[in-house]
Amino acid sequence: MKRLLPAAMAICLSAPALAAPETFVIDNNHTNPSFSYSHFGFSVQTARFNKTSGKIVLDRTAKTGSVNVVIDTTSIDTISPKLNEHLQKPDFFDSAQFPTATFQSTSVAFDGDTPVSINGNLTLKGVTKPVTLKVTGYKLGPNPLSKKDEIGANATATVKRSDFGLDLYAPGVSDEVAISIAVEAAAQ
Repeated sequence: MKRLLPAAMAICLSAPALAAPETFVIDNNHTNPSFSYSHFGFSVQTARFNKTSGKIVLDRTAKTGSVNVVIDTTSIDTISPKLNEHLQKPDFFDSAQFPTATFQSTSVAFDGDTPVSINGNLTLKGVTKPVTLKVTGYKLGPNPLSKKDEIGANATATVKRSDFGLDLYAPGVSDEVAISIAVEAAAQ
């Protein structure tokens, strides 16, 4: 009995350490936030941002987490330098005044150990609106090259760009924009 009590205490005291939240830093080289829109009904165009940073914190035991993403709006890439410049002007992203767009989660929903949706606030051009990201393709495991734990997933949502003051040419250029984010993040 004298040996059982210290062993039980050691197990109880170490349990919180095993269930600690895990922090992951977003890998800009393997993270691709993009958006797609109808271009006057002729085609669906896609653009991306090339500079993204942030952190993801997951506690799979408690089924909680947080996501904080910062996107550099000056890094927009449409494959057209002229359009990239235009989209950074006040009519659209106004990158001189608002050089970043942000997403800050308010909650993460899980199905078992897998995050399946993230509720949060998207801020574009100084306007903040609630957005729910649907998460698919989630994976947690060691990266075969770095040997560090990494997470990866794809997240999607649809927003109205007019809600953020980005309404030039609407509705010809669709007001509804599909957001897609392929993300990878390494354990800190």
